[in-house]
Amino acid sequence: MPKQPALDADEVAKRVAALDGWEVVDGKLHRELHFADFSEAFGFMTRVALAAEKLDHHPDWSNSWNRVTVDIVNHDAGGISAVCFDLATAVDRAAGSASA
Repeated sequence: MPKQPALDADEVAKRVAALDGWEVVDGKLHRELHFADFSEAFGFMTRVALAAEKLDHHPDWSNSWNRVTVDIVNHDAGGISAVCFDLATAVDRAAGSASA
């Protein structure tokens, strides 16, 4: 996949505003999700992993029982790029009705 450029701050702010539950923290798209239990959280992570492979773009994330913290940045571009928002959209689809 060719290197994508990082988006400027105004474009990032505009795109983040269109997403529910996302914010920019430490230069990364950031979202925290809560699920009913570990099994639901792990199932969510599996769905996101499949989408991330298709996009060839992978999140920085952590899981603690029913909570998943997701951070997305394009390390090659040195910031948030368009594919980061593609992955955030895939995260949202995989999360379904999980609470932020």
